[in-house]
Amino acid sequence: MQIILLEKVVNLGGLGDVVKVKNGYARNFLIPQGKAKRATPVNLAEFEKTRAALEKAQSEALSAAQEKGAKLDGLMVQVSQKAGVDGRLFGSVTSYDIVAALKGQGFDIERSMIRLPQGPLKQVGDHPLAIALHADVVVHITVSVLGEQVQ
Repeated sequence: MQIILLEKVVNLGGLGDVVKVKNGYARNFLIPQGKAKRATPVNLAEFEKTRAALEKAQSEALSAAQEKGAKLDGLMVQVSQKAGVDGRLFGSVTSYDIVAALKGQGFDIERSMIRLPQGPLKQVGDHPLAIALHADVVVHITVSVLGEQVQ
């Protein structure tokens, strides 16, 4: 399916690009999320009329993400979980826990922005993580998992 991208999409293209993607990806993700429209002649003409407004909105979103990233970069967040004597957690630290800890420090981050490449954290210690605030803005934080001893 041919689509017009209404914003930058990682590994796909930038604003205004006409790309071919699989039907399901377009129908189930890109179009409902407002990231793309079908590449019909009517939609192409409409896009060209609103291109300046979309570019301005995208640059504002990028600058807002860069400002938030400057405050967030290098931050250390502490999360407490119950752990055994060997340092393994009973359960794990997931993106929900990290979002809650960041919210406690005054940062409003969505769960989908947090990158956990090895999955949930299951060990006591410091773990470096990446947070993708925007397609072009990725900041790195450290999550310090503290173990509460169970009696």
